Amino acid sequence: MINAIEIDILPGVRSDLAEPLASTPATDLAAILLSLIDRGWIEVCRVIPWVAPDGTLGEQPGPPIPQQDLPAVLADAENWEYPVDGVWLGCLTLVLTEAGRPIPW
Repeated sequence: MINAIEIDILPGVRSDLAEPLASTPATDLAAILLSLIDRGWIEVCRVIPWVAPDGTLGEQPGPPIPQQDLPAVLADAENWEYPVDGVWLGCLTLVLTEAGRPIPW
């Protein structure tokens, strides 16, 4: 939930976990995230480009990934690794929903 508030990329979620969760396979971590998604608390999106009013380039969450695609997308271990080129565009990010905002963390 904290990572969704911060709109961190998925590898950041894993790096914030304590052991043994940090070493848990992507499929097991996906099951945890899917339970939060099923409750309507978070969404999973890809990072897309954004342009500020002053023309500065940035990044923002894109549209939510369709729920039927999420199990396969989240089970892909590559999505849980930082990009080698350091570019976040296309990476998965968690976004807190309106329903998730009132939940104490």
